[in-house]
Amino acid sequence: MAEFYTWPFLKIHIMENKQNQNRLDIELSQEVSQGTYSNLAIISHSSSEFIIDFVRVMPGAPKAPVKSRIILTPDNAKRLLGALKENVNKFEKTFGEIKGNFDGPPMPMNFGGPTPEA
Repeated sequence: MAEFYTWPFLKIHIMENKQNQNRLDIELSQEVSQGTYSNLAIISHSSSEFIIDFVRVMPGAPKAPVKSRIILTPDNAKRLLGALKENVNKFEKTFGEIKGNFDGPPMPMNFGGPTPEA
């Protein structure tokens, strides 16, 4: 039996015994399994929801498209925060500390690349 932990704190068991009535089958389509690259997340909220826009910023490009938008309830946003903390801790125990200047100035939007000209 394999165990996987996923958001929102859902423990998924992959059982060889198919008679388990509490099993949850999660489908991952081929298209979604390829993933979508994002290097910027913009988070906003109202009294009833959190919205996370995942953006792909490319060097020198004047526009950056939103590649995906995820809308969460406040409860699930907090569960996602906890799951991310747990997974970052597990990652750092395995691979070492994630190093970065997280308190410094924000990443430049042009990545230091050339400005496009027509």
